[in-house]
Amino acid sequence: FLPISSSAHLQLPSLLLGWPDQGLAFDVAVHVGTLLAVVGYFRNTLAQLARGVLAELGHRRPGHACHEVLLLGVATAPVVLAGLLANHHMEHLRSLPVVITTTLLFAILLAFADRRGGRGVRAAALGIGGALCIGLAQVLALVPGTSRSGITITAGLLLGLGRESASRFAFLLSIPVIAGAGLLETLDLVGQQRAAPWPLLALAATAAALSAYSCIALFMRFVERVGMLPFVYYRLCLGAVLLIIWWRG
Repeated sequence: FLPISSSAHLQLPSLLLGWPDQGLAFDVAVHVGTLLAVVGYFRNTLAQLARGVLAELGHRRPGHACHEVLLLGVATAPVVLAGLLANHHMEHLRSLPVVITTTLLFAILLAFADRRGGRGVRAAALGIGGALCIGLAQVLALVPGTSRSGITITAGLLLGLGRESASRFAFLLSIPVIAGAGLLETLDLVGQQRAAPWPLLALAATAAALSAYSCIALFMRFVERVGMLPFVYYRLCLGAVLLIIWWRG
């Protein structure tokens, strides 16, 4: 949930140390853990949205809850379509040069958005067009090193959302994305019919849930005061280190 690309970090042991891929079952466990974390953290918000939608269903004009759910749906649609059509074609992008490029490039874009964007607009004021723009930006997260949260927060800031509003919208937007990805991976895993190391997977899911919940809590607490620059600096340093390793290798 930090804007530094979890997909890139998950690939680093394999890319730099030659370790074997952790496997599909491990990916599913991590997705379950992160999904539990974000749903748990935003449980009150999700409950309010659900109650609001039920209360507004009989009205001619949708209210705040229906509007926000609609925006989340519009922003989710592009990545769902792109994931179904192009996800298997992204395998050739899982390389160190790609991770280095996206890590550095989107660090610069995040810095620009944090400095020039963020006019304090609330997510509820976004129109369909704004939600669609954030959704199209999220498609770029299919490329390793981009960061799903990073690119959606960047898009939100450029559209005028405040840091907290952009982060909140990005995290809520992660729920259908993580759930969908986890479901697809689970179906693939069931099709493989392999024995799973359940204690190891349970440990992975627990670790992912605890770390993800902590990240969300700390990020939402300090984002307004700290801003995005610490993550920009981290991405620039990480990209520089990876570039040196790749160049010497």
